Amino acid sequence: MKIEAALNRRNLLKAAGLTGLGMGLAACGRGFGGGDDEPEGGAVQLNMVWWGDAKRAEKTQAALDIFQQKNAGVTVKIEYQDSGPYKDKLATRFAAGDPPDVMAMRMDSLREYADRGALLDLGQHAGAVDLSGLSDNAKALAAVSDKTYGVPAGLNAVGFVVNKTLTEKFGVAIPDGNTWSWDDLATFARDVTKASGGKVYGTNFEAFTLANFIVFTRQRGEDFYTEDGALGVSEATVAAWFGMIEAMRAEGGFPPAGFIEKLGASADQSYLAKGSIASQIIPTNNFLAYNAAAGGNLALLRIPGETQGARRGQSVDCPHLWSVAAQSKHKEEALKLLDFLVNDVEASKATGTTRGVPPSTAVAEQIKSTLSPDDQVATEYLGALQKEQLPRSFTYPPGSSKIASSLESLAAEVEFKRQTPQQAAKTFIDAGRKALGK
Repeated sequence: MKIEAALNRRNLLKAAGLTGLGMGLAACGRGFGGGDDEPEGGAVQLNMVWWGDAKRAEKTQAALDIFQQKNAGVTVKIEYQDSGPYKDKLATRFAAGDPPDVMAMRMDSLREYADRGALLDLGQHAGAVDLSGLSDNAKALAAVSDKTYGVPAGLNAVGFVVNKTLTEKFGVAIPDGNTWSWDDLATFARDVTKASGGKVYGTNFEAFTLANFIVFTRQRGEDFYTEDGALGVSEATVAAWFGMIEAMRAEGGFPPAGFIEKLGASADQSYLAKGSIASQIIPTNNFLAYNAAAGGNLALLRIPGETQGARRGQSVDCPHLWSVAAQSKHKEEALKLLDFLVNDVEASKATGTTRGVPPSTAVAEQIKSTLSPDDQVATEYLGALQKEQLPRSFTYPPGSSKIASSLESLAAEVEFKRQTPQQAAKTFIDAGRKALGK
């Protein structure tokens, strides 16, 4: 029987319990491919899944080829797909009692799987995966309470990119990216729009992207999510976030309501590439792609407000973790694979920065000279951040997907003036607490 991806993910998780994964739907077919029968002759086959495109798969396979050469008798069967259906299909695999051995674990899913005992605690396998090369912030990305449920697949952060070709064309100076404030951004954006005669807007970034908002929240001395999984952001901070963006929109530095349409997630489809905006926030592991798409003259700056706020807002994050299923029949080999992905220099040379900067600072430094100039910029950016005292990123609690959806819908309400920033902030906080049950 085929389990269709359209099945409700939460119902599947509930049916399987994620603590007795061999029960419930174990006799059903697989909704995410599933592992084949074990190879003959005592060989071990690991099933490894993630989301991404063919280019990422090509680079990942190059690293896995090296792993298989170094570990005779172990093969790795890979599966990958677009990010959209990944979350539901992974849940289907777990609910069917057939989890992959190694998987890309979304940051907003980690606590949900960990709380149900579905992931292997690396702390119970001391020495199997060497994490000594990771900064404390990088190690904390996979931590839930005092347990560690994976390793970062790579490290990134958010950064502000500015198209220098446009700023030079219109004679607008780029602020000092190490010291600029949100007010400086507003002034810069307004000046670009004015100098271009309204043909180019100074800046744009998504009000509903949590990574952006979380930095702003920390700068005001709050945590968006607390360590115990509660909503830590205040109503005043939500209102300030929406209000700041709407003020920039009113001044002309931000595009008018409805100007930005969803054209897709790729750098080639972005308004930065089209030359319609001069700056935006991006994940740093996408710097190479955005720079190429925008003509090759982007500057990478830190997020505004880092020197004016109550504390630092930026942090070291990751696109996803590599985790091992607690039910894996090949834990030893799966852990070897994790250790290889973190600490093998040749592996990181093969994957490059497709998932961000290598999590090990030692490995990142060793491969930096082999990277393209743009990837070196992103690597140096992350390296500098990791040497600083930064706030920790807390894992997203169950219910966070509802919070993300609420933020997106309310951002649109504010943009089109159907709600004021203050009204949207109250609605958001009420909905967020209900979603988390706290």
